[in-house]
Amino acid sequence: MCSRKSIESSSGVFDFHQDMDACLAAFDRNCDGQLDYPEFKELTKALFRDSSGNSYEVEETISQNTFDIFDKNSDGQIDREEFSFCWHKWIKTIVKPMSALLIIDVQNDFICGTLDIRNCSAKQNGEDVIGPINDLLETVDFDAVFYSYDWHPEDHVSFIDNIHLRKVHESSPIKAEEAKVFDTVIFDGERPMSQRLWPRHCVQNTWGSELYKDLKVVKDAQKIYKGTNPEIDSYSAFWDNSKLTDTKMESQLKRRNITDVYVCGIAYDVCVGATALDAIQSGFRTILVDDCCRGVDVSDIERTKDNVVENYGVVVSSCQVADMVKGLDRRPELGYKLALNLKKSSTS
Repeated sequence: MCSRKSIESSSGVFDFHQDMDACLAAFDRNCDGQLDYPEFKELTKALFRDSSGNSYEVEETISQNTFDIFDKNSDGQIDREEFSFCWHKWIKTIVKPMSALLIIDVQNDFICGTLDIRNCSAKQNGEDVIGPINDLLETVDFDAVFYSYDWHPEDHVSFIDNIHLRKVHESSPIKAEEAKVFDTVIFDGERPMSQRLWPRHCVQNTWGSELYKDLKVVKDAQKIYKGTNPEIDSYSAFWDNSKLTDTKMESQLKRRNITDVYVCGIAYDVCVGATALDAIQSGFRTILVDDCCRGVDVSDIERTKDNVVENYGVVVSSCQVADMVKGLDRRPELGYKLALNLKKSSTS
């Protein structure tokens, strides 16, 4: 006879902190020692829930694709060996993630200095991120915290007052003598390079490059310095814009067994967005913390959110973070992203 747990599973009552065999038995309705697709769907219905116990809706295509990833021999069943892989690599990570908070460029120059984002088209105030970020640091038990710094040399390529230091390529839509702040030019070189021009900002070892005075800095946090090469800009806290040099962020996260990264800071549509997309590309389940970010351009901010969601990241409010870090609020998009990562790694 089927165990009582299999009956309970139909209403979603299952503690995923139990062992693997208990989980398999709970959803194996016909007691054949494996899961067919309808049984797997019942498992995902119980797995992907918010902190109040309400099931998230999972798209049929995503549900079927996830099943196919774990049905490695494509026989229409997830047998015990296949389920062991699913349990250890997928379910356990979803229920008990390892989480890092990435605080991007919350520096003086972006809040009240030379590149104060209040002067940009969105008219947002960078100081608004301080309160909610500090609340996260004080109330959520992250496994790691990283602070990134724009850290530019004096002759950095992005500074508009340095435009005379480099030749503008003939294909550039804007000539050197016509260029204004926020314009994009193309610099000459072995590979012509597109570059957005900014006011001089976050020069190494200046007041403008320091973290904002009211931002909480936690003990044992890691610092990441980017934009240090004068010839290449670096929006992402993972890579420079040409993907030539990495900051060691990825290796540091993986060394700590981090699975989930929460990204916040300034500017939403520039360095925060680039960091989030690189985090997704690097295989991390990625969460943008909306109210902990401020940006430059409203339409670009919306595009940043759309790009993250399209790549199976999520955008949340800071009040939702604690339950996600605890594994109580489990999003199907992040589960699918993890399954795709597992498929990619097993294929390679």
